[in-house]
Amino acid sequence: MNVKVMHFVIAAVSLLLSVNAFAAAPIKIGALFAVTGPAAFLGEPERNSAKMVIDEINKAGGVKGHKLELVAYDTAGDATKAVQLATKLIKDDKVVAIIGPSTTGETMAVIPVAEKEQIPLISCSAGSKITDPVKKWVFKTAQNDSLAVGKIFEYLQKAKQTNVSILTVSDGFGASGREQLKNQAGKYGITIVSDDTYGPKDTDMTAQLTKIRGSHAQAIICWGTNPGPAVIAKNARQLGIKTPLFMSHGVSSKKFIELAGEAAEGIKLPSGKVVVADILPNSDQQKKSLMAFVKDYQKHYKAEGDHFGGHAWDAVMLIRNAIDNGADTSASIRDQLEKTRGFAGIGGSFNYSAQDHAGLGKDAFVLVEIKNKDWVIVK
Repeated sequence: MNVKVMHFVIAAVSLLLSVNAFAAAPIKIGALFAVTGPAAFLGEPERNSAKMVIDEINKAGGVKGHKLELVAYDTAGDATKAVQLATKLIKDDKVVAIIGPSTTGETMAVIPVAEKEQIPLISCSAGSKITDPVKKWVFKTAQNDSLAVGKIFEYLQKAKQTNVSILTVSDGFGASGREQLKNQAGKYGITIVSDDTYGPKDTDMTAQLTKIRGSHAQAIICWGTNPGPAVIAKNARQLGIKTPLFMSHGVSSKKFIELAGEAAEGIKLPSGKVVVADILPNSDQQKKSLMAFVKDYQKHYKAEGDHFGGHAWDAVMLIRNAIDNGADTSASIRDQLEKTRGFAGIGGSFNYSAQDHAGLGKDAFVLVEIKNKDWVIVK
């Protein structure tokens, strides 16, 4: 073999090796979860679920010959930190998409970064304003609070309970819920007889509840995330309030039952189906995914897979499906996400479009009640 031929062969082999190395390069997916801090009950199961499903995808050979690499950071629920970490994920880690953040306030802060840098953001937060109006690069997997409000109001309308008191937390999630509660009340013939708020770090709400006790409320709706709603449940019981108490989907996990203790008994709330997966009819199109997720999470973490972890599971699977359908850049992942139809996930059956980046309908929620420290479906 002459020198020229040898050099050609070496170059060809080098090129082949580099092409193969490039083809096998992992696809980096960023994640922002509140693993510590007050919202850890959201972020920890989200982080766990994302890691679990990506590990399983990789064990099965990855997607289109690529392994997925999760680059996850803890925001501690801090919006400023979330913005800094989102920038780090894009500029330093070179991720193709970002999952999270865990809370509405953090998500609203990160949206301008995702839009400017043209990186798909799949939020795990519930606030309707995340995707309404539609933002080109922003999607979400958590069910909209507008749907949750509708689920509660439908029940109250049927029960002919028209006078309602609302008590909402003064953060992004609470403000969004409060807006939906006020906007939808008239549609269901409901009158809000008192409207009060509490702070995210408040530890006693007896003053607000005493005021509510003096109203003509036939139901109380609390909108917040742990631990505040558990405090409200306990305070209501201490005050001897018998008025039916409703919570938001923001406490749809066993953590709320644990925090509220006996005061949780009888409380109703809208929830994703995962908390009642085992008692769903076999005809439910989500049941297979839900049961697989619940069993998987139990096997990995010795705990129940919940509503919140499901948001991250859905986000990873939506990105996986986009890549499987040929997407290999941030722009093509965004385009494929928007084409998602009939994806039966943990949060519901997703149908995204150019006009809808939330993707879920009313059937994503069931109304559940806490009985004997567990969930039952309200008929």
